[in-house]
Amino acid sequence: MQVTLLYGTESGSAELLCEDIEAAISDEHEVEIADLDDTSPSDLSPERHYIIVCATYGEGELPASAVSFADALREDAPDLSQIKFSIFGLGDRTYLETFNFGSKQLAEMLIAQQATQVGPRGIHDASTNEPPEDTAIPWAKERLAEAQ
Repeated sequence: MQVTLLYGTESGSAELLCEDIEAAISDEHEVEIADLDDTSPSDLSPERHYIIVCATYGEGELPASAVSFADALREDAPDLSQIKFSIFGLGDRTYLETFNFGSKQLAEMLIAQQATQVGPRGIHDASTNEPPEDTAIPWAKERLAEAQ
């Protein structure tokens, strides 16, 4: 399967997690990694499955590298009815009121443009001190199995 790992990050943690996921799935899938900042919603292809890893920044906002992608979703309102994606959020439950809002917002925006979310949104809680890849890699493998 052709897979694109897209990341929205502020400090680089989502990009690093995408690299870990790529290493874990690249034997079975053709994998590319891209920053959401370098991606336009109109670039998305129905031939690929998108796994998005998105951090949350500040008071529940999207991280800097996801803002232009989100703006294009809102302003251009592209038809994404042929696009399938899964999304994984990075957050910290210490900020309970806005925990993992970045990934939640991005998923809602994609669904509003008729994209299909495969499986439940994955989430990581940094306050547990568990490495995010311990949760994200099994989650990603499950989503890819569902997407086939």
